[in-house]
Amino acid sequence: MNSRQRIICAMNRNKPDRTPRLLYGELIGYVPAIKKLLTKKCAPKTPLEYFQMDMTSVVPNPTKLSRRRFVGWVPDEALMATAKVSGLSKTLDECNLAVDEWGVWWRPGSFEHFTHIQSPLAAINDYGRITHYPWPDLDQAYRYEGLRGEVSKIQQQGLAVAAFAGSVFEQGWYIRNMSVLLEDMMLRPKIANYIFEKTAYFQKSSAVELTKSGVDLIMLGDDVAMQSGLMISIDTWRKYLKPHLKATIEAVKQVSADVKIFYHSDGNLERLIPELIEVGVDVLNPVQPECMDPARIKEKYGKHLSFLGTISVQKTMPFGKPEDVYTEVQTRIETVDADGGLILAPAHVLEPEVPWENIQAFFQA
Repeated sequence: MNSRQRIICAMNRNKPDRTPRLLYGELIGYVPAIKKLLTKKCAPKTPLEYFQMDMTSVVPNPTKLSRRRFVGWVPDEALMATAKVSGLSKTLDECNLAVDEWGVWWRPGSFEHFTHIQSPLAAINDYGRITHYPWPDLDQAYRYEGLRGEVSKIQQQGLAVAAFAGSVFEQGWYIRNMSVLLEDMMLRPKIANYIFEKTAYFQKSSAVELTKSGVDLIMLGDDVAMQSGLMISIDTWRKYLKPHLKATIEAVKQVSADVKIFYHSDGNLERLIPELIEVGVDVLNPVQPECMDPARIKEKYGKHLSFLGTISVQKTMPFGKPEDVYTEVQTRIETVDADGGLILAPAHVLEPEVPWENIQAFFQA
């Protein structure tokens, strides 16, 4: 099997010739310290090549819209900082980005990709004013020009290709501010619905176009859980978020029944899993081992889902020894991947504490 065949086999909940593996950063970007470490240690190869990972990702083309359209919505100092950055896009390894294409100001924080999010709509409760907000153009064809060729080239090399189509709740609170948006959901439902309708529209538009490009996996996600459980009630999730997730998945499947749907949420979201299955999610990520037992989750839901992740980035990868990494990887292979259905990866991006020896141990195991 080549890597793409291996990934597709696992996503279909079957057992490939070996457990597919990758670093989650290969899909969404590496933090600067890990990117620097990998670049140095893997040279002259890329990390993808060096570790023979099985999947990589593509992204839409950069927007042509000027950030000047956010005058009056974001501070002048943010626009001035943005003007100094070329090729602006929001990725983990470019965290000092100032204003992104959504108008969110990502102010540098004290540690790696941890940033202070300044939300442009946080102080505006006038519904009419909010409806005049300048949104991005992820629904425009030029954002996806040439992508089909890029995807095809990667697949011809034997690799699977994923693409992130965006979030609804997370993108909504980036724009609105988390505490304010949570208040909206209880006190100002008209505003909450408008925000979610807009973020969901762009998620669905992007997901459809990315599917047309031929990718193997569409990544959707919203961090809606803490390690202790959901951060909003399940009824609130059903009211505001579930219909949008269902609509996006249905739109994707109308384009291609073969493309798989990945859903990401950190934390313990087990209460949602049956409903994620109901709306058509194929791959659950990351099955955070600090708060969900991957073996139990596989036993309970493995007839309907495959899994991507499961390796601890809070404990084992940063603070364990190589033999601890080896043991955890072997445990996942023997349990979650006993009959297939696992794409093995650290549960999230690797932080600077993770030593090179543990990254090696992950792939060796």
